[in-house]
Amino acid sequence: MARRGGKLLLVAAMLLLGVARAAAEDAQVNTIQDIFRHLRTCWRPPSPAKARPLDITVVVSFNRAGNILGHPRVTYESAEASDNDRLQYRIAVMEALQRCTPVPFTDAMAGAAAGRPFAIQFRKPKTSPPTQERRA
Repeated sequence: MARRGGKLLLVAAMLLLGVARAAAEDAQVNTIQDIFRHLRTCWRPPSPAKARPLDITVVVSFNRAGNILGHPRVTYESAEASDNDRLQYRIAVMEALQRCTPVPFTDAMAGAAAGRPFAIQFRKPKTSPPTQERRA
């Protein structure tokens, strides 16, 4: 009996996850901040094994339907990044943009955002400085 309850619980959890994911995907983008939030949900930085963390900024424009207008342009990359780091992060940014478009603009936001350039920052995670052990 416990086995059957566990299966039912698993199925319920999967259904809830599917509903939550569908709700997030259907969320309408109505403000400029919503655009940045929406794009961050699609961001998957390269693993540390592939590339060192770096900051990268991309300028991108959208049409009224939420599709990318023209070509995204990288305008900033961390100075200490190697060529491989830059390549891996550029690939990750383009994959994020593909995952997130078309952007589900509301009618009002579609008119406001169409053709406007947005500078999207993808930042490396902040690491806290190592803690110093204190001696008594």
